[in-house]
Amino acid sequence: MEWEPTQEDRYEYVDGEVFAMTGGSKPHNRIALNLATALDGYLQDKGCELYMADVKVQASPTSAYHYPDLVVTCDRRDQNSNQFVQYPCLIIEVLSPSTEAYDWGSKFARYRKLETLQEYVLIESTAINVECFRRNAEGFWVLHPYEAGDTTTLKSIGFSLAIDTLYRQVRLDETAIASDGEAVN
Repeated sequence: MEWEPTQEDRYEYVDGEVFAMTGGSKPHNRIALNLATALDGYLQDKGCELYMADVKVQASPTSAYHYPDLVVTCDRRDQNSNQFVQYPCLIIEVLSPSTEAYDWGSKFARYRKLETLQEYVLIESTAINVECFRRNAEGFWVLHPYEAGDTTTLKSIGFSLAIDTLYRQVRLDETAIASDGEAVN
């Protein structure tokens, strides 16, 4: 925790090891920006805080810190730290081909242990696809998939957003999504 702020790059800490974080693509960045912009305005007066990319989530008290693309906390206990979030209700990862398996696998396994986490959202950056894992009343994680033309709902914060808005101005291969949701070349 003391060493990382002195480094130029970001590092995740997992079970005593540090791992350098890679940079994202333009689609990755644009998707995160579109969602953060919509969420920031929505959460403004709701008593929740939204953080992007450079704020760590403490996935366990001693063994793991991760940098999700977006994290929302509505827990007052998180106001006590400027270093990291410990009590998120929503974590969102925009997937990159190089980190996709990790975000789906061991990272999600650690996040699932966070008692306050209600939703984990994975957004593809190479195709239009959103997968929201939501904890149900029994504590099981249920998948809610979304695709082009759908509206995604984040029940943890009572927020909805059209998938076309999420992918606005995102260039997927040779096709871009215009501001009106139409594909253009």
